[in-house]
Amino acid sequence: MLSWTTMISAYANAKLNAKALKYLILMLREGVVPNMFTYSSVLRACDGFLSLTQLHCSIIKAGLESDVFVRNTLFDIYSKLGELQNALGVVNEMVTGDLVVWNSIIGGFAQNSDGDEALNLYKRMKRASFPPDQSTLTSVMRACTGLALLELGRQAHVQVIKFDQDLILNNALLDMYCKCGNLKDANFVFTKMLEKDVISWSTMIAGLAQNGFSREALNLFQSMKDYGAKPYYITILGVLFACSHAGLVEDGWYYFQSMKKLFGINPGREHYGCIIDLLGRAAKLDQAIKLIHKMGFEPDAVKWRALLSACRVHRNVDLAIFAAKQILKLDPEDAGTYILLSNIYANSQRWYEVAEVRRTMKAKGVRKEPGCSWIEVNKKIHAFILGDNSHPQIDEINSHLNQLIHRLMGLGYVPDTNFVLQDLEGEQSEDSLRYHSEKLAIVFGMISMSRGKTIRIRKNIRICGDCHIFAKLLTKMEQRTIVIRDPIQYHHFQDGVCSCGDYW
Repeated sequence: MLSWTTMISAYANAKLNAKALKYLILMLREGVVPNMFTYSSVLRACDGFLSLTQLHCSIIKAGLESDVFVRNTLFDIYSKLGELQNALGVVNEMVTGDLVVWNSIIGGFAQNSDGDEALNLYKRMKRASFPPDQSTLTSVMRACTGLALLELGRQAHVQVIKFDQDLILNNALLDMYCKCGNLKDANFVFTKMLEKDVISWSTMIAGLAQNGFSREALNLFQSMKDYGAKPYYITILGVLFACSHAGLVEDGWYYFQSMKKLFGINPGREHYGCIIDLLGRAAKLDQAIKLIHKMGFEPDAVKWRALLSACRVHRNVDLAIFAAKQILKLDPEDAGTYILLSNIYANSQRWYEVAEVRRTMKAKGVRKEPGCSWIEVNKKIHAFILGDNSHPQIDEINSHLNQLIHRLMGLGYVPDTNFVLQDLEGEQSEDSLRYHSEKLAIVFGMISMSRGKTIRIRKNIRICGDCHIFAKLLTKMEQRTIVIRDPIQYHHFQDGVCSCGDYW
């Protein structure tokens, strides 16, 4: 048995997976019974879910499923294959565990965008009396970042203090604060860091840009160069994003054209996406389409979406139709493209084409993703969707919202019904506009949180223009601060002004 196990282990270590699995089959045919070391070795040779499940069954038949070495290896391979529920099943059956196992499973869920499960496991780990280390807390920060859970992130920050100058952990903490829209705490962490690497600088630059502080992002980029840190791919992406979302065409075009010469970085797909977005926002649609055709690779749907969005803003119907067709060739079920195209037709009063878009969507079974907004109050996440009355305080929220709108209309607010044109599911009315999910979340935050606390909201789709106006006016009337994070950027509303400068 020792000889068989040695050969299997050698093949597995050399990544000769097929031979390792073949030797296990030969071993079994010879009547030699594998032990825990054999299975621990051959599990590492699994590069597919089917072979892993077959081995798992064989391990159970051999009565070795409770062996700590076999279990740890099973868990590790399931995690690497992205089979996290199976990995979790292995953990749940463990009588004992160690910190390495806990860190692996928490990290696996956090990296695969399942922050809820990662945080649940973190709580279980603490209840099992395992103290978190740097690896644990880095994963917890990633989970909080994905869910935009600022309060939970702040609680984890207390644990981070014990590892005060751990660079990786500080970078994760910095990223969490930036992506939760808390630039004050992000800047505090960044300033306090004794050691900064290119990731630290790039995270802060991107954070400032995404939160609407483009000039500050470019100033920090200059500080980074003065500091002697060399920019990399992501750094320039943050710089171009800052230029795009502030209308800084000359700055953005300069950095894009000179990034290879100045920093040795070849423009990638994301850089082209940013500069196309920049040109489109600035109404330079001809330049944007020329750049798309001059790229050294085939444009993907992201590039065409950036152009389509610009066409909507600048009402270039012909180019919008062309861009939409390119997107739908690449992604035939992209509901957002149908909606934008319908909105462009509607703004041009081309009602036949609007109806045609809707017929196509119906025929293909394409449905608009409902707008959803999340807000964290007292360590609990509350979700709001237009038309969903399941929240226990929905009557109070609606009543308070109606009162606020009445007061705002007295100050000159007029609901902009142009934005209901994006609704293609029978919600074409000012009334539906009134109950958009972000408005419901804002009002719930107002009645649940003290005036001095910032209302922080996360959205799954881009904020509409009417809700943007509503939030601006509300912050001035009520002296509140509101931060809304949508898939594109962050909007900081305060005293009637948004950090995006109404340029989004």
